[in-house]
Amino acid sequence: MHTWHWRNWEGLSYLTCSLLENWQHGFFTHQFWPRSPQDLTPLLHPEASVYRLKQVHGNTVLTPQEVDSQLREIAADEESALASADGLITEAPLQAVWVASADCTPVLIGDMQTGQVAALHAGWRGTAAKIVPQAIARLQAQGSQVQDLRVALGPAIAGEVYQVSVEVAAEIGASIISHSNTQKIVQALHELPNSPLLADPEAGKVRVDVRRVNTLQLENLGISGEQIAIAPYCTYQTPEHFFSYRREQQKKVQWSGIVSSQI
Repeated sequence: MHTWHWRNWEGLSYLTCSLLENWQHGFFTHQFWPRSPQDLTPLLHPEASVYRLKQVHGNTVLTPQEVDSQLREIAADEESALASADGLITEAPLQAVWVASADCTPVLIGDMQTGQVAALHAGWRGTAAKIVPQAIARLQAQGSQVQDLRVALGPAIAGEVYQVSVEVAAEIGASIISHSNTQKIVQALHELPNSPLLADPEAGKVRVDVRRVNTLQLENLGISGEQIAIAPYCTYQTPEHFFSYRREQQKKVQWSGIVSSQI
């Protein structure tokens, strides 16, 4: 099993995953709020350049170069301008890529051969739109081989407490089940081994494990279970460490970041 470790920085906790030990990375807790990626990157690597996004619950994945060119197009006087997307993949060493989350799944990916990395924000909409396969396709276009990838899914809301409508479950499920009929998708999801769906007492509702759906998407790409790690923490059920939008209805986030390495 892949191990998750609590690290300490000036009395504040963040998580790392043994699967990503080749890279400086961290899944940060709410204790670091309201620090920004600019503040957090020096903890990981003092010389890394910092990239973050305006997250929009889509499946667009950008490189730092694309972020820079988008920012040049946005009025230069907007100091706080950010490129809109939900994923970043690096193209050079010492690039720190960051995503924010507060129930959605933060996904960090590293390539053992090229040293390149990705950071993705996979909420239910991004998962339905296959942001993780999208990022992997972009990494492959840069020369990555599937077997060299290591994927860590960070703290997120767990299936047992994540109630959604049957329609939303079907939209998410359509990313791994090729049916167009809502009931058929939901039924097929229930029949999967280690199903990402759990029953809900309320009519028209189910509970869905979004990280499990992302894992099934990864397995469909030929990525094995040994290459994937899932954090044993639920943002909703661990208020001492994580913000949860469902629990607090507040626009607060925790950051997850990773730095590309020199191979």
